[in-house]
Amino acid sequence: MGATLPDAIKPEQAAEQITLTYHDGASRTVYDTGIERPYPDGKLIVSRTDLDGIITHVNDAFVEISGYHVDELIGQQHYILRHPDMPKAAYKDLWSTAESVGKWNGYVKNLCKDGSHYWVYATVVPNVRRGETVGYTSVRRKPSRSKIDAAIAQYAQMKQNEEG
Repeated sequence: MGATLPDAIKPEQAAEQITLTYHDGASRTVYDTGIERPYPDGKLIVSRTDLDGIITHVNDAFVEISGYHVDELIGQQHYILRHPDMPKAAYKDLWSTAESVGKWNGYVKNLCKDGSHYWVYATVVPNVRRGETVGYTSVRRKPSRSKIDAAIAQYAQMKQNEEG
């Protein structure tokens, strides 16, 4: 069973309280305000992880939109940003595709520290050193609203299937 992550701090505005349990058994309480943050125009959101999904690098745009400080992100599992609306199957596809094919693209809804969220179009690629994968880099771009709307519908259906 995994470690328990620190619970999110309850935001001042109304929010749904949700306990998430991750693939490694870790769990935490998060809050979803339903408030969407706009993706920052002209910026790329970048992070790197090790093979276990532990964050090893974030850029300023990542820090700014997530609401976390750099020292709250480095050393944490990347799933600290997982929004409860995201189906487990989407992450299973991300990791299996990145590991086997070497590149994954898709739409992701991330949860900010304050309970708001933001959508990204993410590209995940392996970091290869001397022929061996040592981690992954994710570069996020601004998604189109029509693609977000399609992802919302698809992910809601996937979540419904996983719950029942």
